[in-house]
Amino acid sequence: MPTPSHNIPQTPSVHIQLQQITKKYTEASTDTEGKKELLVLDQVSQSFFRGEFICVLGKSGSGKSTLLNLISGIDIPSSGEVLFHEGNRVVSISQLSENDRTLFRRQHIGIVFQFFNLIPTLNVLENVTLPLELNNIVSPEAAVMLLDRMGLGDRLQTSPDKLSGGEQQRVAIARALAHDPSIILADEPTGNLDGETGKLVLSLLLESVREAGHTLILVTHDQEIAKSADRIFFAGSGQLSQIDSPR
Repeated sequence: MPTPSHNIPQTPSVHIQLQQITKKYTEASTDTEGKKELLVLDQVSQSFFRGEFICVLGKSGSGKSTLLNLISGIDIPSSGEVLFHEGNRVVSISQLSENDRTLFRRQHIGIVFQFFNLIPTLNVLENVTLPLELNNIVSPEAAVMLLDRMGLGDRLQTSPDKLSGGEQQRVAIARALAHDPSIILADEPTGNLDGETGKLVLSLLLESVREAGHTLILVTHDQEIAKSADRIFFAGSGQLSQIDSPR
């Protein structure tokens, strides 16, 4: 995989670095020109450190999900760079080709979606082992242990449609962690769950991330979740600003 190099000062603890990130979208408009430009992120620069739990708050449309898409390489910025630090190596995720961004994501990033995104034709165990298979890793034992830890050891052969919302989200978390990614991105992971199930899901996610020393970036509207974070950021007006407490 190409790894564009950069002659920049290295801080060993930095894991993800946003350098002057701008993201614009073009959308249909009712004016005579027919299109208008929407500025979502405007020259955002921030660093996230290895082992941190970062929480991002903000209203709908503030750029929270866009931020996760840029870090994961699902999308690329209009300008600026997303840098991934690993030892003495710095990878510009935003400069990789689409294929190499996919490979990078498979190896280094785990994503927990709000709506689970489980594959309905696969059972619980098959959903969790899929990231391993994509990385050419044959290790169903590790997936079984992870699911057992999530309290789903007796649901391995169950189809996703037979699971409760909380169970599906735990499967989604197990799938995101299965290939041992160093970066976990979670987009409203408790948004469709009741309060108690949401607390359980967050606890399981944090426990797994903390033990492995991974970096968790979680976007949410829930200010209670933010209280557990190491640092809190607020997305709005094109900016990403660190705040002392939830707004």
